[in-house]
Amino acid sequence: MTRGRRDGAPKGRFGNQDWAGLVVIMSGVSWDDTWLSEKHLAIHLSRYLPVLFVDPAISYLTPLNKPALRGSTRGPRLRVVDRNLARLTPITIPGISRRGLRDIAAWATRRSIARAVRRLAARPAALVVASLDDVFDACDAGMKVMYGTDDWIAGGSLMGLPTAWLRQRERAQLRKADVVVAVSDTLAARWSAEARSVVVIPNGCDTDHFSRTDAAQPAEEVTLPDPVAGFIGHLSDRIDIDALERVAESGASLLLIGPRQSTFDLERMDALLAHDNVQWVGPQPFERLPSFMKRIAVGLTPYTDSDFNRSSDPLKTLEYLAAGKPAVVSDLPSTRRIPADLIDVSPNSDSFADLAGRALARGTDAELARKRMDYARSQSWDARARDFVRLFEGS
Repeated sequence: MTRGRRDGAPKGRFGNQDWAGLVVIMSGVSWDDTWLSEKHLAIHLSRYLPVLFVDPAISYLTPLNKPALRGSTRGPRLRVVDRNLARLTPITIPGISRRGLRDIAAWATRRSIARAVRRLAARPAALVVASLDDVFDACDAGMKVMYGTDDWIAGGSLMGLPTAWLRQRERAQLRKADVVVAVSDTLAARWSAEARSVVVIPNGCDTDHFSRTDAAQPAEEVTLPDPVAGFIGHLSDRIDIDALERVAESGASLLLIGPRQSTFDLERMDALLAHDNVQWVGPQPFERLPSFMKRIAVGLTPYTDSDFNRSSDPLKTLEYLAAGKPAVVSDLPSTRRIPADLIDVSPNSDSFADLAGRALARGTDAELARKRMDYARSQSWDARARDFVRLFEGS
């Protein structure tokens, strides 16, 4: 057995796979957490290139506060998830949100990535960093890509992180990256003055997953009468609670699916959930979302008009369309790239409930549902993965 290789696989064949041409994706969200851009990209990119997905560093105490991550610290830190896809979980000391300990977490992450790359015996073709973590020097990659999935400065201020530190880290990432990928034109415009090269690759959609909605068994947990207006996502400060309140006050059945930020407008959220026509089923596994989508007649994307949201590219709207569902969405820059006949765009909270009510009253339009699904298919995560492959190839 080769020293340091417990599985006994020959060099370059970790997990009986060849990792030549590896793409390392440093995610801002754990594999075991909510499915966001980095996880979708990793899964679909692995159809074309070997991928190492790297979790944000955690300590052994992290699962006490985030039960969803209980499996993250079990088993080997480096493990094969699927063909062409491996996962790495860096472990660090507790308290990494504190200023002095963030540097230790970054150091632990860089060391873990370097060790994992050596075990996989591959010189990475690309290192994709979807956060402000200082990890670009972790390995000798052919291309260093900053993957801007959100406005981290605006988002960090919502979480109480110091703006000056966030700006410092953003500038450092922009300087080190060979290419910056932004999910929106708004982000691309903000970064273009400091970055060497900026390209826009919007978020995608797992169209294969949500196209199965019609064939899925309806979620038995949902007890609301039809038709149902539904929201799938994180109930947090970025959500326009005024819009949701107006939908509830209209008398329409309102289904909320997803985690709830513990500090998000507690009194108003409690009052919203107290309505007889409102049901919150909490976070649900990604695999089960088609069953909940089956109960939804109209999908809702109610976002506040904030710096963070103006830079974002919501996943949920494309997921509604991939299931063939009509969608009522807030008027944000990313919304405007979607054909106007496929969605109802609300300019403010006051009109949101009215548009939702009209969409519910219209019922099912088979031809329009097909057009929605066709558009979502053109925006699939597979298409986005191929965009990244072309980026790595320099074409």
